[in-house]
Amino acid sequence: MPLSPGKLALLVAANTALAPLAIDAYLPAMPDLAAAVGASIHRTELSISVFLVGFAIGQLVCGPLSDRLGRKPLLFSGLMVFLVASLLILQASSLESLLFWRFVQALGGGASVVNSSAIVRDCFSGREAAKVMSTMAMILMLAPLVAPALGSVLLYLSDWRLIFVFLAAYAAFLLWVMSRWLPETRSPHHPRASGIQVLRNYASIFRHREAMGYICAVAMSFSGLFAFVTASPFLYLEYFGVSPAVYPLLFGLNVLLIAASSRLNIHLLRHRSPLQNLYLGLGVQLMAASGLVVVTLFDWVSLMTVVPLIMLFTGVIGLITPNAIASVLEYFSHMSATAAAMLGAIKFTCGALAGMLVTVFEIPSIWPMVLTMFGVACVGNLALRLLAPPVSVQKRKGMATGRKSA
Repeated sequence: MPLSPGKLALLVAANTALAPLAIDAYLPAMPDLAAAVGASIHRTELSISVFLVGFAIGQLVCGPLSDRLGRKPLLFSGLMVFLVASLLILQASSLESLLFWRFVQALGGGASVVNSSAIVRDCFSGREAAKVMSTMAMILMLAPLVAPALGSVLLYLSDWRLIFVFLAAYAAFLLWVMSRWLPETRSPHHPRASGIQVLRNYASIFRHREAMGYICAVAMSFSGLFAFVTASPFLYLEYFGVSPAVYPLLFGLNVLLIAASSRLNIHLLRHRSPLQNLYLGLGVQLMAASGLVVVTLFDWVSLMTVVPLIMLFTGVIGLITPNAIASVLEYFSHMSATAAAMLGAIKFTCGALAGMLVTVFEIPSIWPMVLTMFGVACVGNLALRLLAPPVSVQKRKGMATGRKSA
């Protein structure tokens, strides 16, 4: 029996929500977790970066494997690894063991989540596929909004371990739901690329000038976001001294603004090109990051000055990410899964590096976060202007249109 668009959107959104739940739910418990493993909060925040690295590797390796072996084997294997690692984190008594099992947990999460968009492409096409993707995006937007609040509730009921019990239970729930409702969606006639061909496909993306400009733009934007996400437990819970109950509210404001800018992007696309919206989003991020530098430099740091600027920086991701991804996939429609896996791997790896930059200095200041956000905003704007300037993109598209008409 074929899946309805609504049911499929629910299934793939629930699967994709695994990542934001695993990243954001334990943020309010970071001070308690740091005490449990005998490390500073800055060192413990490295577990976010380690998760992003593992998640990137899981996507990069398991994306092509999903095309060869099928969606369900990779999805089920990834969920099982995630479940077991979540339970083993409960036994972590040192920072090293916490980081190791977070990495393993992320490998499983990446292997599972990379199948979501592939499943939609297997089942639907054209306008129907776009409808499913839109429904999935709206459902998925709730995950990072709910996750910190859920973590605060679980922390209130018990301690940090209950959060990872919840993550294990969520993976078990996904295993049951997917086994009951999701058929194997990969066609048996789907072409199977060899290992050498997969590497060639990845190399062709690296060699594409405009595509790498878009990838750099979305990767730097994502890096700025995770510089904030990594620093947020220290920033809000220790530096500003807000309670774990208030933390999710401040964190959730960013998600609401991202959702609002996503709606704004849809409206602006009626009159503007994706590239124009991409430039607009990156320009606003650079302006917000510059504002954070000024506020910190003149010691005007407070919740009233820092929070709005962070919201402005993270909020315009709704103008950046969808336009950059759509522009990349336009060049690689013949291997969109490989291009998406490459983009995701680069994005999560850069996010991990940004998180490490924030935590490595271990100083009671917001300068590491501020300078990292400012630095990636500069790189993102510069990379897009050098690799994908508007004139170059229009010329390339004009040539492609001419070849099609010929």
